[in-house]
Amino acid sequence: MNIVVIGGTGRIGTGLVQMLTEHGHDVVAAAPSTGVNAVNGEGVTDVLHGAHVVVDVSNSPSFEEAAATEFFTTSTANLLRAETPAGVGHHVVLSVVGTELLARQSGYFRAKLTQENLVAAGPIPYSIVRATQFFEFLGSIADSATVEGTVRLPDKLIQPMAAVDVAEAVAITAVNAPRNGIAEVAGPEPFRLPDLIRTALTARGDGREIVTDPAARYWGVDLDERTLVPAAGATLFDTRFEDWLLRTAAKA
Repeated sequence: MNIVVIGGTGRIGTGLVQMLTEHGHDVVAAAPSTGVNAVNGEGVTDVLHGAHVVVDVSNSPSFEEAAATEFFTTSTANLLRAETPAGVGHHVVLSVVGTELLARQSGYFRAKLTQENLVAAGPIPYSIVRATQFFEFLGSIADSATVEGTVRLPDKLIQPMAAVDVAEAVAITAVNAPRNGIAEVAGPEPFRLPDLIRTALTARGDGREIVTDPAARYWGVDLDERTLVPAAGATLFDTRFEDWLLRTAAKA
């Protein structure tokens, strides 16, 4: 199967390209650094020639609403426009669990929801993979919630997963028939957000105090209890947070 991975040199894209290649597929890692820019259209027509599947795991370089909306709408429109004459039969896009809820207060997630809607309304059979937060980004969550050296977090649930499992979920979706709908994927178990971040920081020797604060926000969003966890029926992957921590520490 010929597969083009948009964003193929990023965190998820790199692992995805490797997995698909190891399973015998012909895979192209498409990114500005490889001569393919989905935003301005550079190289898109050529790279899609002969592709059976296009997987979009690219991300906006900005979380600001206007910039993110421009990125997702322009790149998605350019891909869908080029996929029709190329005969692409499956468009896969990576998104985020809770996007509809997060979009009520976050411009970035409104942009992601716009991207999802463009794909769903487009001419190409599609699959949307919504993943929970990655273990690898827990430090960024702590940084975003730090006020005067203290990490303030709401006492809500989160069910994160390893980036390698996200890549596997997308790979599985890419080589199967289009869902023409949404699939949710997550890690094996939920945590209270302050407890999870406390463990993550302690494991890397970060002594910042963690405070449970009902008024605290998550990337500027007031969370409901289950905004960051998947609905029933989601596919749960096996990598446990504790095992990921040990593996990460060993590599360090």
